[in-house]
Amino acid sequence: MLVEVKDKVVSTEIFERKFVCDLNACKGACCVEGDAGAPLTFEEVDLLKESLEAIKPYMRTEGVAAVEKTGVFYMDDDNEPVTTLVNGAECAFVFFDQQGVSKCAVEQAFLAGKTDFKKPISCHLYPIRVKKYTEFEALAYDEWPICAPACACGQKLDIPVFRFLKEPLIRAYGEEFFKELETVNKEIRKEGLI
Repeated sequence: MLVEVKDKVVSTEIFERKFVCDLNACKGACCVEGDAGAPLTFEEVDLLKESLEAIKPYMRTEGVAAVEKTGVFYMDDDNEPVTTLVNGAECAFVFFDQQGVSKCAVEQAFLAGKTDFKKPISCHLYPIRVKKYTEFEALAYDEWPICAPACACGQKLDIPVFRFLKEPLIRAYGEEFFKELETVNKEIRKEGLI
């Protein structure tokens, strides 16, 4: 089911489904699997280009080589910008910690105070995917089998997708939008719609 929240169309699955990332279980598989790089806005492409020298120390040599060869992004099959991949597989900006968990070099540079760009909003908002149309934006829950541990963890903790993603939702759309999501969540639960 879809509901209108401010100027967005939102799938009620973001209220209904439970989700909390469990990196110990999935090892950050979303950064290394899939059929394309992480979706970017053109503004983010510019931010990646501007911040690249600050990000490079946190990248693997393969990632640095990939972005030096082809740039920080490419256009996917939908003609949208996405992050460059290493050998057509993992994101060029991924690195692995000592436990083999994939982490984001962009975010690591941000956490170290080297850049103001936290990470692409599509990564921060996952498992919500945003599709922009002429008249509106649609926010939908993206179900991916590699996130089964996150769904189990969210179910155990009883945390719906939208609450788990409070920080990126506020980053993307503002505090008022998130407050409206809380209101809609209460209304649709009261009406028994989910």
